Formats: sequence, C-alpha cells, structure tokens
Amino acid sequence: MNLNFQRTVDRVAGKLICRLLSWIYCLRGKPTPPVEFKKILIILLSEMGSLVLAYPMFRAIKDKYPGSSIHVLLFEKNREVLELLDVTPKENILTLNDESMETFARDSVRVLRGVRSAGFDAVIDCELFARVSSIFSFFTGAPVHVGFHPYTQEGLYRGSFINRPVMYNPYHSITQQFLTMVEALDSNTVPTAKRVVVPKTIEAPSIAFEEEEIQGMAERLYGDFPGIEHKALVLIYPSGGILPIRAWPMDHYSTLAKALLDDGHAVAVIGLKEDKAFAERIASDCSSADCIDLTGYTRSIRELLILFHLASLLITNDGGPGQFAAMTPIPSIIFYGPETPALYGSLSRKACFFYLSLSCSPCLTAYNHRNSPCDGDNQCLKRIGPDQVYTKAKEMLANEFTL
Repeated sequence: MNLNFQRTVDRVAGKLICRLLSWIYCLRGKPTPPVEFKKILIILLSEMGSLVLAYPMFRAIKDKYPGSSIHVLLFEKNREVLELLDVTPKENILTLNDESMETFARDSVRVLRGVRSAGFDAVIDCELFARVSSIFSFFTGAPVHVGFHPYTQEGLYRGSFINRPVMYNPYHSITQQFLTMVEALDSNTVPTAKRVVVPKTIEAPSIAFEEEEIQGMAERLYGDFPGIEHKALVLIYPSGGILPIRAWPMDHYSTLAKALLDDGHAVAVIGLKEDKAFAERIASDCSSADCIDLTGYTRSIRELLILFHLASLLITNDGGPGQFAAMTPIPSIIFYGPETPALYGSLSRKACFFYLSLSCSPCLTAYNHRNSPCDGDNQCLKRIGPDQVYTKAKEMLANEFTL
C-alpha cells in the first residue's frame, strides 16, 4: 500500500476508532488481570530490521515467564526474519498481507477472528506510529494491553484501553524500550516499569548455517562472477527503501566504490529487483568488471545472510541489511541522519555508525509518523563525505577496526 495513504487513513480513521474503542473500554470497566501469563501476543508490524532489534525482548519474556506461549502478529513479508530468529514455533506466527487495501482488510478479518478466540492473557503492541496495531490489540480481548502511550506528551495517542502504558523515551534505544514493555506486564507504577536501563552490550543472535549452504552460495557467486573470487568483497546497499530520505547520495556511493576498486577490492551492489537502477548507475560510473550487480540475486533473507558470510564489509543506508548483518560475522558501516543510531543502532559489535547531528536531525520520529518535513535536501547525509567513509572502510578491511 502507498505509505502516504496509510498515514492518512491512520490519522483520520485511526484516531477516531481508538477514541471509540476507549469509550467502550471505559463503559465495560477494567478487566481482571490474569494470575499468570500463559499466552502472550506480540504485535510488531514494523520493518524487518525492527525484529532483530526486538530479539532481546523475546528472550526476556522467555526468561521472566518460562511457561508462557509466545505468539507474534506481523506482516507476511517479514515472516522469514522472525523464523530465522527462532523465538517462537512457526504455528504461533500470525501474518497479514499488506500488498493492497483489499488483501489487508481480508486478512485483518481472518486474524481478528483467530486472536479473539485464542484467549490471550496479554498483548504487547510494539508499534510507535500506526494505530492499526492498537486496534488489533483491543480486539484480542486480552485483559492486559501493553503499548506506547503519550502520558503528558502530545502525539502518539493510540487509545486509553492500553492499561499497561509505556512512556515512549526518545533518549533510549528502541531495544531498551522493548525490554521495558516486558517489565510493564506486571508493573503497578506510574509511569509503568520504572526499570533501571543498564548500559550493557545487547547483541543479536548469531544465525548458524551449514557449511554446505555457504559453499553452495560461494560456488554460485564465483561461477557467475569468476573475477572476484580472490578479492575482498565489499557489499553496498544504496537504496533508501520505503523512505528515500534515508539514502546516502548516489554520487558518494560511486566515488567510494571507485576508491575501493582502485585498491583491488571487488564491489557488489545489493538490493531488491526494483533497486537495479542503483546498481546500473554505480556500475556505469565505475566502469569496472569487479563492480557487480547483485540486486535481486538473493532469493530470500536467508540467502542474503549467507552472502554476508562471503563478504568482507557491508556499507549501507539505515534499514534492513544493516540490522541483518548483526546476525552474521560481517562488519558494517551504516549511515544515519533522518533517524539516529541512539534509537535504531545495529546490535552488532562490528558496526560503525556515521551520523552528523544537525539541528533538524533526526527528523523521522514517533511524533510525525516518520513523515519528514525535509524538502529532500538531506544535508545530514550529504555532508558525510566519501573520503572519511573510505578511510574507515580501509581500516575495517585491514582488520584494524577496534571492537
């Protein structure tokens, strides 16, 4: 579905529905909380990378409520990532198809029927922006609803039926805030879950692959591109995905790619099939047989992670690939600007963040539905020069990067 259309529906209809459901909730009276949490539903409809950042939350639920059954509601296109994380049985995964309004409406009816009869003790709504997840939360009929809530802040209104409200805190990483939601399940404080945020290293899971899988990808890659077999491979992801404002300039990517090729490395552009224009542009600028197009080359997230095992470095805009890299050995350079690594930084100890803190950055926030006021002139990224990125890339490729 069109992103601006989703925002409009959420702003107009979402607020109204949340207000109506809140009135119904007040008229019914407060539900009796369960004695124990046996069935917990997690709603996480965000981009794929958010699932990786939420991994510690799933582990915390299992540690705190070892007898509970965790169920997850997410978009069908994100299912593979959740299955790779292996945090819940496949039969506990509920999906929605958001390719069109028609398919989304049809799937919503199906899912709502299922969750209503499932008898959940609690639902944790991890969304910051959309109200549709909050509406789903209400219709589960669970007695405990955990979700982000404005308290005395403006914006973020998602219904007063959220009876375990968590105060959104832009000064803590989203991973830490997901952990707070677990503490909120049985909290009686106001605001809920006045937990101490320990600044310890939180890591993503390491996904193990059979040696045969990695060898199979190597044979395929070097069979298709024999000239790069004995060179260090640098992967670059120049697409901004559904939010183009997050993309480092194409000219910068081309300049960086040329410098890496001159050093004797191979460069591969990754992305979806629809990102092929980016690869063609960079290949044209570089005019080198060692600059290859891998957009659409991997047929699944699993194959992309296997490809990461064959590469020496990933250079990417903020988005899915940078988060997925945390589950593999590959070091990464990730560009931030419209969003901040303080909130959405990769969980990898091998990640280097480039972030220029301008007065207007970050501009994609929970308070504007990630609808940036920027005119498209994203100086927060344009001012990150290719020379300084090249210097860091050389350092990391030479194994001089300090972990």
